[in-house]
Amino acid sequence: MSDYELPKVWKWEDEKDERGGNRPDAGSRFDQTLPVGDAPFQLYSLGTPNGIKITVMFEELKELGIEEAVYDLYRIHIGKGDQFGSDFVEINPNSKIPALFDQSVEPRVDIFESASILLYLAEKFNALIPTDIHGRTETMNWLFWQIGSAPYVGGGFGHFFAYAPEKMKYPIDRFTMETKRQLDLLDKTLAERPYVAGDDYTIADIAIWPWYGRLALGDLYKGSDEFLNVKEYTHLMEWAKRIAERPGVKKGLDVEYQKLED
Repeated sequence: MSDYELPKVWKWEDEKDERGGNRPDAGSRFDQTLPVGDAPFQLYSLGTPNGIKITVMFEELKELGIEEAVYDLYRIHIGKGDQFGSDFVEINPNSKIPALFDQSVEPRVDIFESASILLYLAEKFNALIPTDIHGRTETMNWLFWQIGSAPYVGGGFGHFFAYAPEKMKYPIDRFTMETKRQLDLLDKTLAERPYVAGDDYTIADIAIWPWYGRLALGDLYKGSDEFLNVKEYTHLMEWAKRIAERPGVKKGLDVEYQKLED
């Protein structure tokens, strides 16, 4: 039994002077000048599931022959707190990757949150999103499902399974239960259609695959594929493997990041 006593008012007890690390307040912590290239799109990100969504999106657009989908890519080292610099916070006040701005328009357009970036690019280039009301709505349903559900996988299951300083049965059981429910939902959906939102590959697949596809393939947390018994989700596994073979996905995973200037 835990000896933790719930206080009347929570107080943060881990205050640090470093510029990185989580804190209970928002805003920039230091002055920062981000590099800006000549490409229409400037992307500041990292190869996390949320970051992968956007590099895959750009590479898929280029695979479709959309020459304007050119971007400069810069690594935001979240372990060192790059996301709390003043320039980054100006793009994304929530201090999370990815963050993007479109300088092909005047004034530039700042976009943050991975789903918002995917939708912005899909609408700008009229690609990877259906134009009919039924297909578009179904795509949006699953796009927003992913945004609302992934915190259980990353912040919940992933944290307690892979990163927490000690293994605790209650949170692992709780988040494993919900993660497997989500995997089962996707498996049942993909039993009836080739892609998450229907017959066509869309931004819904691009949003979902870096989390659930890579989880199924064992690429997120070491040992989690066995722990979750992902092989029982046969339709999800087939979809995950098929998406992984797409040229745009391969290129999106293999992109080179430019470093921020020190």
